[in-house]
Amino acid sequence: MPLSDTAIKNAKAAPDKAFKMPDEKGMYLLVHQNGSKYFRFDYRFNGKRKTLALGVYPDTTLKAARAKRDDAREQIAKGIDPGLMRKIEKAGSAENTFSAVAKEFIEARKYKWSDSHRAHVEQCFERDVYPWLGDRPLKDVSAVEVLATLRRIVDRGALETAARTKQFIGQAIRYGIATGRAERDVTADLRGALPSPVRGHFAAITEPKPLGQLLRDIDAYKGSFVVRTALQLQPLIFARPANLAAAEWSEFDLDAAEWRIAADKMKMKDAHIVPLSRQAVALLRDIYPLTGNTKFVFSSYQGKTDCDPHINREAIGAALRRMGYKGEHTTHGFRTTASTLLHEQGFHSDMIERQLSHAERNRIKAAYNRAQHLPERRLMMQAWADYLDGLKNGAEVIPIRKQG
Repeated sequence: MPLSDTAIKNAKAAPDKAFKMPDEKGMYLLVHQNGSKYFRFDYRFNGKRKTLALGVYPDTTLKAARAKRDDAREQIAKGIDPGLMRKIEKAGSAENTFSAVAKEFIEARKYKWSDSHRAHVEQCFERDVYPWLGDRPLKDVSAVEVLATLRRIVDRGALETAARTKQFIGQAIRYGIATGRAERDVTADLRGALPSPVRGHFAAITEPKPLGQLLRDIDAYKGSFVVRTALQLQPLIFARPANLAAAEWSEFDLDAAEWRIAADKMKMKDAHIVPLSRQAVALLRDIYPLTGNTKFVFSSYQGKTDCDPHINREAIGAALRRMGYKGEHTTHGFRTTASTLLHEQGFHSDMIERQLSHAERNRIKAAYNRAQHLPERRLMMQAWADYLDGLKNGAEVIPIRKQG
């Protein structure tokens, strides 16, 4: 007679030994002397008798136990030993989660990626993906789950980050497919599911008076001191946001007023020297007491250890959006602002392009530019900083003092 919920509930332990209460199709309830009740399934595979645990009552219901038994019977019919399959899955479960595969994928790319790109991918996963997908078996991750994860990024207005994160997730899944831990890339099902980032030029203020107001608003920013300092420094150096966020104290020589960025951190894989104006050096000296004992200038926690991470490159843009500049100006837009106004004032294009660290296709000319333009760029950057001070102080707009 098959088991019933009532019979299982009322079953009493025998004081001398465990006993079985049969169900059907090889399943039974094993009642131990201490009263514990276990669902079991006896089966034969390749002529050998085996037993599969189906769960503990009442955490596992009679209905759930029967469903597990039926799944096992289907595996047997296909020539699969359910007991062996469970051992394999259990042994490899920790290695088959999304986070485990993603971390292995990142490690496999360590010699192909720059340190900055690797750090960016790791940060995207740690912040936006692992909390929701990290513990999921990679083979079970669905397109719906990935979309829900990406929409959390979209909801905070970071459309570019959502698009990049979707790309990173797809790369990790495809690595999982190549290593036998996934069957298909579910991100392919999400084509058109996310709002498209605006392509083309980054939003930027290029008129002097509105730029002066932006600079005043930055000085009045009430958020994190670290983020505010990064905001104040960006117009003075117009570096790429990723380079600014990850700036390390070891890269700066404040006495020489220079920031030297290694080639492996640069988008164009070319070492870059940024001349620093007096104003930029003053900002760096001002933040040094807070983060000077850490690796990064813009450390997130200021815990005074080398392990403190730097702020995310989105933190600066998020601050601009909170200040009301969404759609009007971006962190990357400071590069457009400087390029536009410096060109209008007649500064040499080669100097401006070199300061923006744009690649020079002619390698001979590029070497010449590196050798010849540093002194001129130093003068240009000081003139630019003085010009921004004038705008910020509300002075009548005066042309930037031309150098060279």
